[in-house]
Amino acid sequence: MPKITLNLISGRTIQQGVSMEGGKNKPAYQEACGIIEIDPADFKRLSAWRNTNVRVTSAHGSVVVKAVEATQGPHPGIAFIPLGPWANAVVNPKTFSTGMPTFKGVPVTVEPAPDEKVLDAITLVQTLCRSGKR
Repeated sequence: MPKITLNLISGRTIQQGVSMEGGKNKPAYQEACGIIEIDPADFKRLSAWRNTNVRVTSAHGSVVVKAVEATQGPHPGIAFIPLGPWANAVVNPKTFSTGMPTFKGVPVTVEPAPDEKVLDAITLVQTLCRSGKR
């Protein structure tokens, strides 16, 4: 299966904020945050369909999310995951004395993962804690 390398950024979105207020254990939160926005050109390089699951891997961890078409752009080579446990799984956990991880400029590898499931927020956090990755 093909893999591509992208520059990952993360940040707040309206959908993330609204769904978070409804509860992080609700499906709407996973639908708003358990995604990666990818440019149409990068979908072609990845040989993947929109709305399919992909594995995002960095030097800091790995997570399965749903790949959706970027809402901003075009920005080939740049991917976006909304703030939340899915982004936290792949960003550098070191805060460099600021109290906040660096959510921008994380090199990631993205590969199709059609047979893997996007975990809900609670299960993802439990899995990361059990594995000692966070």
